[in-house]
Amino acid sequence: MSTPPLEPTLRHLENLSQTLEPNFAERALVQTAVEQYLQTFLTQLPTLPSYTAQPEMGGGLLESPIAEEPVPVQEALQLLKTQVDTPGLNPASAGHMGYIPGGGLYYAGLGDYLAAVTNRYAGLFYSAPGAVRMENMLLRWMAGIIGFPEDAAGNLTSGGSIASLIALATARDAHHISAALIPKAVVYTTAHAHHCLDKALRITGLGECPVRHIAMDAQFRLQPDALEETIAQDKAAGFTPWIIIASAGTTDVGAVDPLPQIATIAQRHQLWFHVDAAYGGFFALAPSGLPTLKGIEQADSVVMDPHKGLFIPYGLGAVLIKNRQQLAHTHHYQANYMQDTLSATEEASPADLSPELSKHFRGLRLWLPLKLHGVAAFRSALEEKLLLAQYAYQRLQELKSFETPVVPALSVVIFRYLPSEGFDANTFNQRLIRAVQVDGRVFLSSTMLGNNFMLRMAILSFRTHQTTVDLALQILQEKVLELEENWQE
Repeated sequence: MSTPPLEPTLRHLENLSQTLEPNFAERALVQTAVEQYLQTFLTQLPTLPSYTAQPEMGGGLLESPIAEEPVPVQEALQLLKTQVDTPGLNPASAGHMGYIPGGGLYYAGLGDYLAAVTNRYAGLFYSAPGAVRMENMLLRWMAGIIGFPEDAAGNLTSGGSIASLIALATARDAHHISAALIPKAVVYTTAHAHHCLDKALRITGLGECPVRHIAMDAQFRLQPDALEETIAQDKAAGFTPWIIIASAGTTDVGAVDPLPQIATIAQRHQLWFHVDAAYGGFFALAPSGLPTLKGIEQADSVVMDPHKGLFIPYGLGAVLIKNRQQLAHTHHYQANYMQDTLSATEEASPADLSPELSKHFRGLRLWLPLKLHGVAAFRSALEEKLLLAQYAYQRLQELKSFETPVVPALSVVIFRYLPSEGFDANTFNQRLIRAVQVDGRVFLSSTMLGNNFMLRMAILSFRTHQTTVDLALQILQEKVLELEENWQE
């Protein structure tokens, strides 16, 4: 029985699939619509709310399911506007000061566009030597910012969580923490360490390691004396101390642990010293930020996120590790189908230094704005944010009944309102933050310090300036008056 010819079927399928390759006119039509949408968004951004409460929370997307037939670009953009770009937080807003934002630089978006369309595979030097050179050049530049040696290795990741995972896996192997050792292999950090580190410990098989939360001082920084004492006690009890995790900018209050003293302790006891500087690391570019981060250069590994301190859109973290050989040992694997790539070794391949094989060309979203803006613009913006935090801290101290228990080390300001007798402070501040968020002009967040409900102002958007901080302080005073006048239990 003869097999029917394939050519007619192939020609038919080819004709249908050609719609995936729009011609110049079709591309121009869609690109014009998209660019108009973005320019309108950026033009209107100063007047858009920082937070929009919407009951359906983007549920209208479900009324337009993924279907066999296409829709016009304007219909797709209208769904994007109403169901995605309107409800919830607006991290592009100058008034977004609740969480550390992903910056959203326009030139970074253009970098992503170029990277996506040209579609370079940036995982292996053999496949895209220029792309890998660019990413490694950026990592060497970051290493220089924090005083790491030029031969330090690293990786551009999707964010601080994956960067932390890479660092802790490397530290685990460097200290030969096998399954048998885990129950007595001790991790030292504080209760304010970011939760992604606990997650990374679990994912790397270290979830059963004892974790010692070292006491903090009044400014929520790790106390070196307590660290030294705890390590000595653990050694005497037969445990194996192996890693200290310090913070350079905690999420709750923006605290920077005393890095030089911790480094000395780590060296004395031959422990791996990891610094989580995802939020704070790039403040080393700012004149007043660099002294605050003194000691970070003594770490074995550091995480720092360009999508925080360099105002890049969400999706770009970085890990730097001094021991290049150990990083490669932990993450390098070889398969037969990759044998053609073995001849290209002039630059380290990202796929050999991280869990990722398939990898977006992330470097272009950082390289392009650095080239088009220059580093000086970033340095000035970071210095401005540090000074804005001091400004907000001083202004809050001048306002009646506001408490500011933590001096800002970087750009997070912690405070609360102390109402008059008859009001519960925690309840009042819970209602206060909710009133600010519903107002929507700015977005602040909250946290708990002990039993106290506290408000947070996290200043790190490149669009946030003194007028934004003044507006936030004005809104806080307005909402306090409204709550006191209309209070009901």
